[in-house]
Amino acid sequence: MTNFHRSLILGASAIALSACGADEIVSPGTGGNITINNGGGTGGTPTPTPTATGGTLVTPAAGCPTISDPVGLTDSGTISGPTGEYRVCTLPSVFTASSTLPYIKGLVYRMNGRVDVGSDGGPAPDASDGLSDTEVELTIEPGVIVYGSGRSFLNVNRGNTIQANGTADRPIVFTSRDNVQGLNTETSAGQWGGVVLSGRAPITDCIASGATPGSVNCERQVEGVADPALYGGATPDDSSGSMSYVQLRYSGFVFAPDSELQSLTTGGTGSGTELSHIMSYNSSDDGVEFFGGYVDMSNLIVVGSGDDSLDTDVGVQANLQYVIAIQRPGVGDTILEGDSNNALVENTPRQYTKISNGTFIHNGFDQDQALRLRGGADFAIANTVLVDQTGGTACIRIDLPETVRAAGAGPDEAGPPSFDSVVLDCATDFRDGSSGVTAAQTQAIFDAGTNNDSDFTNTLQSLFINGSNEDGVVVFDVTAWDAFFELPAHIGAVFDGNRDWVNGWTCNSALVTFDTSVSNCASLPVYD
Repeated sequence: MTNFHRSLILGASAIALSACGADEIVSPGTGGNITINNGGGTGGTPTPTPTATGGTLVTPAAGCPTISDPVGLTDSGTISGPTGEYRVCTLPSVFTASSTLPYIKGLVYRMNGRVDVGSDGGPAPDASDGLSDTEVELTIEPGVIVYGSGRSFLNVNRGNTIQANGTADRPIVFTSRDNVQGLNTETSAGQWGGVVLSGRAPITDCIASGATPGSVNCERQVEGVADPALYGGATPDDSSGSMSYVQLRYSGFVFAPDSELQSLTTGGTGSGTELSHIMSYNSSDDGVEFFGGYVDMSNLIVVGSGDDSLDTDVGVQANLQYVIAIQRPGVGDTILEGDSNNALVENTPRQYTKISNGTFIHNGFDQDQALRLRGGADFAIANTVLVDQTGGTACIRIDLPETVRAAGAGPDEAGPPSFDSVVLDCATDFRDGSSGVTAAQTQAIFDAGTNNDSDFTNTLQSLFINGSNEDGVVVFDVTAWDAFFELPAHIGAVFDGNRDWVNGWTCNSALVTFDTSVSNCASLPVYD
């Protein structure tokens, strides 16, 4: 049986990193402490780490494993932290052959700058664009820890795939060097880049002048990345692989002003890509951002993002079910920012995001809004709880007349945003948007849905678990939206009968405890 130990040691003890390459980039400072209201948890205060023989839980592995990539792994010495000492195996800058990163106790994998999975196969899968797919697949075993610092990020290029599938009791952890060393606090963020999946499904907002949106000639550059990292094409069922039971901690390194990555960025991923049980923790930018293509994702957790928890753009067709988004007090912008107001709002495919069973806790600065829907995009939100804890932020804002017009009034237009079985616990429910969309219009759209309540009093337990008021709301049947969705028993992300999905693979913080048997996010999990 696999057991989690947890470490709550966060002191800045003297910690050595030996034999790291000369091009290692030091991550930003971790910042100071702030006071955060405890969210409680599913079973009380987490237990401390057991004391191991010799005073450490982990000793370094003897060496790095052999992988199929011809460059292989570089033995970069060891790194130490509160959970012990680890062998450091540095990844090649480009995987040119399909390879597996095995779990080995006492070993962590290191990204030293940008790491590419294969080379870009271009927007077409048949080499008609002059590029051939390298078809490299990177497999990451359950329990593996991958870390980086500064500009380090993982990019899965078009025509290549990742298989990063942890398990409920052995998640895969992508994190920062400071996290390994035990230097992080509740405010730490932005210490490495993130994970990017680049696919060749249709997108909008093409970078090439004259390119037709949604066509094979419509491509874009990954936001926040200086070097070429393109996505887009005309293959709706394209696959970038699969990721499940994955934690992404302390991401969002600032490459340049207003240019940073998220924990997870998808660009033009196709419907063949499989995503579930993904947790973003303390990204300095968005938790997840979806640029075009298709995204079907269940069981998503975003905690402590510095900007938006979820961001959707450039024609993405997104289906999300069972989503928890919780902001840190005094940090972050919106829970959901949908699309951008620009000259390309009539590009097709028009963005259409559908979300069922969200539990959204707006907890940041007093902002303009918790949900911002704009850019002529289409939205459907159902079976969702939205709570503002700041006391000064409006729940919903809609921008642009194009976003609220009737179905068919524009190309690929589904009509105004729809809300069904959505409850709001906010001091201010609606506010005026830009270009003449009023709070009254937004309220009328909300009131036109079924079983909505803008005067709701939440009874959530531990910040994210349904209470009696949530369970008393009539559920909206979302199965007609898409075959991806299942009919839930209740609104919200976590309720009796659907409560265990947060257990085992998550991490805790002073803000919220998901499972008392797992590690604090500021420490690494250790397995027997």
